[in-house]
Amino acid sequence: MSDSDTTASPAAERRDLIILGGGLVGMTLALAAARAGITSHVVDRADPADLVAEGADGRASAISTASWNLFANIGLGDRLRPLGCPIDAIAVTDGMKPGRIDFAPKPDEGSLGMMYFNRDLRMALFDAAKDEPAIAWHVRTEAVRRDRGPHGVEVELSDGTVLRGSLLVASEGRQSPTRDEAGFALARWEYHHRAQVTALYHDKPHGNTAWEIFYPAGPFALLPLLDDEQGRHRSALVWTVAEKDAAGAVAMTDAMFVNEVAARMHGVLGNIELAAPRMSYPLRFHHTVKVVDQRLAVIGDAAHGMHPIAGQGLNLGLRDVGALVEVLADGMRLGLEPGDAQLLARYEKWRAVDSFVTMSVTDSLTRLFGIPGRLPSAVRRLGMGAVQRLPALKRFFMDEARGMSGKLPELLRG
Repeated sequence: MSDSDTTASPAAERRDLIILGGGLVGMTLALAAARAGITSHVVDRADPADLVAEGADGRASAISTASWNLFANIGLGDRLRPLGCPIDAIAVTDGMKPGRIDFAPKPDEGSLGMMYFNRDLRMALFDAAKDEPAIAWHVRTEAVRRDRGPHGVEVELSDGTVLRGSLLVASEGRQSPTRDEAGFALARWEYHHRAQVTALYHDKPHGNTAWEIFYPAGPFALLPLLDDEQGRHRSALVWTVAEKDAAGAVAMTDAMFVNEVAARMHGVLGNIELAAPRMSYPLRFHHTVKVVDQRLAVIGDAAHGMHPIAGQGLNLGLRDVGALVEVLADGMRLGLEPGDAQLLARYEKWRAVDSFVTMSVTDSLTRLFGIPGRLPSAVRRLGMGAVQRLPALKRFFMDEARGMSGKLPELLRG
């Protein structure tokens, strides 16, 4: 690892990739690329120590079976295995009324995914990156100039370092300046919802079951986490509230917040209390069909952002990683360089259909369950009852949740 604060030079060595953004998706890309013999510069404006500090981020992510395979295939399996809580079942209900769907694989089929604190994922990725010679890591700095030409890319950092490579990868999140500078057109809209995110302690064990409770104001998700060191039961909470009510929800005292959450849980996990800081962020949809340009690829939230209703945002970004690494590695074996236009066109074609389908389904679910009134609720519960009785339909939805549908990159297969 090279830290730009201590080993920066006016011009660092040329590497295959320059990855802007060293978060969960960007750093996974760097490690997956390293496994394939592809070198990278990773640039992140944050200080890694701040990102993994105790209490800095109480968020958790659902990691699909396919995403777990990716982490295992790049050498993180032993580190991550004891830190994740299996999702053995998902209960989907319209306001806790009769007619819910229970998704539960057979014992020999494995779980529907794993729940991880984002902090644990970051620590595993950062520890692996520190010891990987194929990754040059530049932290507490950012790109101030990006030049892409027929023979390569050059990026100047705010600390004066100049990086050179074959392909620029934008992994900077939803507000990606590299994507915007390249002029990519975005389909985007507001959901007029805000997600309230935290973790809860609760009396009753969750039995490794995730709850997706749909209310007209927005979905309310309880996601199982491992018990803490004292044996206290924990779950992650993602509570969606209408934007018009968000200011009041954010301003609640912790005691009021817990009371409001408990009222929506109908006692399924017993008495509750907060187990992590409360966070809040607005929910928006954005999607760019075009994810490549001359010597540029866009991945993760820089390419697509969706409602967290199905927990697929990070998983979709990790599918980007698997596809991009596979395309680049295949091309490099044939003597092509990572920035070759043929390779980027193949990556874009591969990802276009998969990302569009996932995002369309997620958006449709958000709108379907957001229609208020008794008649829409009755229709939804009728449909849910049909799914509950049809094994083939349940199997389809479980495969989608696992991320095991469609043409999967090799790194995401078992």
